[in-house]
Amino acid sequence: MLIPTLSPGASSFPHHRATLRLSEKFILLLILSAFITLCFGAFFFLPDNSKHKRFDLGLEDVLIPHIDTPKEGKHASGQEAKEKLRKSREELKAEIQTEKNKVMEDLKKKDVGPKPLPPVPMPKVVGVSDGEPPEPDVKEKRDKIREMMKHAWDSYRQYGWGHNELKPIAKKGHSTNIFGSSQLGATIVDAVDTLYIMGLHEEFKDGQEWIEQNLDFSVNAEVSVFEVNIRFIGGLLAAYYLSGQEVFKLKAVQLAEKLLPAFNTPTGIPWAMVNLKSGVGRNWGWASAGSSILAEFGTLHMEFVHLTYLTGNPAYYQKVMHIRKLLAKMDRPNGLYPNYLNPRTGRWGQHHTSVGGLGDSFYEYLLKAWLMSDKTDTEARKTYDDAIEAIERHLVRKSNGGLTFIGEWKNGHLERKMGHLACFAGGMFALGADGSPDDKAGHYLQLGAEIAHTCHESYDRTVLKLGPEAFKFDSGLEAVAVRQNEKYYILRPEVIETYWYMWRFTHDPKYRQWGWEAVQAIDKYCRVSGGFSGVKDVYSSNPTYDDVQQSFFLAETLKYLYLLFSSDDLLPLENWVFNTEAHPLPVLHLGNITLPGSEPAQR
Repeated sequence: MLIPTLSPGASSFPHHRATLRLSEKFILLLILSAFITLCFGAFFFLPDNSKHKRFDLGLEDVLIPHIDTPKEGKHASGQEAKEKLRKSREELKAEIQTEKNKVMEDLKKKDVGPKPLPPVPMPKVVGVSDGEPPEPDVKEKRDKIREMMKHAWDSYRQYGWGHNELKPIAKKGHSTNIFGSSQLGATIVDAVDTLYIMGLHEEFKDGQEWIEQNLDFSVNAEVSVFEVNIRFIGGLLAAYYLSGQEVFKLKAVQLAEKLLPAFNTPTGIPWAMVNLKSGVGRNWGWASAGSSILAEFGTLHMEFVHLTYLTGNPAYYQKVMHIRKLLAKMDRPNGLYPNYLNPRTGRWGQHHTSVGGLGDSFYEYLLKAWLMSDKTDTEARKTYDDAIEAIERHLVRKSNGGLTFIGEWKNGHLERKMGHLACFAGGMFALGADGSPDDKAGHYLQLGAEIAHTCHESYDRTVLKLGPEAFKFDSGLEAVAVRQNEKYYILRPEVIETYWYMWRFTHDPKYRQWGWEAVQAIDKYCRVSGGFSGVKDVYSSNPTYDDVQQSFFLAETLKYLYLLFSSDDLLPLENWVFNTEAHPLPVLHLGNITLPGSEPAQR
């Protein structure tokens, strides 16, 4: 269509076309409508960058990402969660691994090497070697025990070196889940102080070299906090105090730092297990609805106080004192401490109280905290006295045959059964006799003697003269195991531990006699060419072996036997307190020292 040229000043259209034809009007209206539609469409339908817009493509929602304003955080995180749910398992695994790698990288950056430890005065170290008895026959017996230690160590050195424990019949290494999946040389760490005390210096040197060169805690292993504390930290600290070799102290501190994440719970009651690499903790699946165990979280005090003393780091002392304070606030049924406590809720689990397994060393460490503080930690002593009073009232009984035993309290009912583990209590009662309230020292020394007698009877009433794992006092049977799964002996030390304490406090020769009976039985029935093994039935004249040489056999059983036949100036009890794995730690004269993180007044 041609548009006529217009002369200047003329109207826009010629006068003969003052109005447009209908078809032209329609075209202009169409163009205008399209333009308006385009404008409004752009305004209403283009994506708005202030929120996610969803476009349904018939497959799945596509999210247009944006930067959240603070107000929209909840909405965005909800959308993010939905998006994560849509991702495949492989994508999620990849993301988790990436996050893990980032965390590990951060940890590596932080871990620039161990900080130098502050210089602290060495506690008074007395009687760390020798102790040779004046009597030739006693010396001969002690030499025999030393030879048994050498056989156990040499066998481990030959067949299981670096493994946690030894299978003496199969002649190869052995481990259990308490040490995780790694070879941490538990027998080496647990035994070096025994080697030192016995004067086996070449063997001690071999152990020290392995620890220095091979003991590495930066491993992906889930370990028992309790077992690693009493065997490894206790063993390393004892080796340090006995020998003065710095490597033991440094290794103990490296490990202790790896255990601290176990305390990251809502209550501060630690998990039973912790991964040494990731720091992730959890509890045993069988322990009363995810509870922590009294004997585990209650058996940290001795080692952790020494760690604070040696490092200047108050965290260790504060962690164990927090546990004590929390327990002090809790109601205790009949004055008894149940064996289970939930670390999430801070409530007791099943009402089961025992001075044997699950409870035992909690009470031991209350007494020993007082002794180790040079008797200044009176709060610990009072807590111990109150607990023992409740135990004596509710758990200690005399059988029809006149044997004193410690039963187990289960949901308001006393089970008339005593475990081998509970036999340590005879020694504990004797150790705590001095300082008892109301002039009860003689009473508790006598109670210790009665428990020692009962536990000796549990040995004497078997064919092998070795004690069963547990024994009953009902249906006419006394100090005898009934169930097949309670008839085994796994080289345990608790009965011999009580003999030694009773010998130290009374010098009654029967304790050495009973100890020698145990030496002869162990050498006759547990000794094999590749070491020492537990036996499955102490009532059988032809027992089968369990094929495990436990690390505690070298740490505890043989050490207590050696001390039983040594003079009292070897590790005198005025200067040393033994942890629950028989690792001696020196008394800290805390009257002259303020521990970092402690209250100024300790008395």
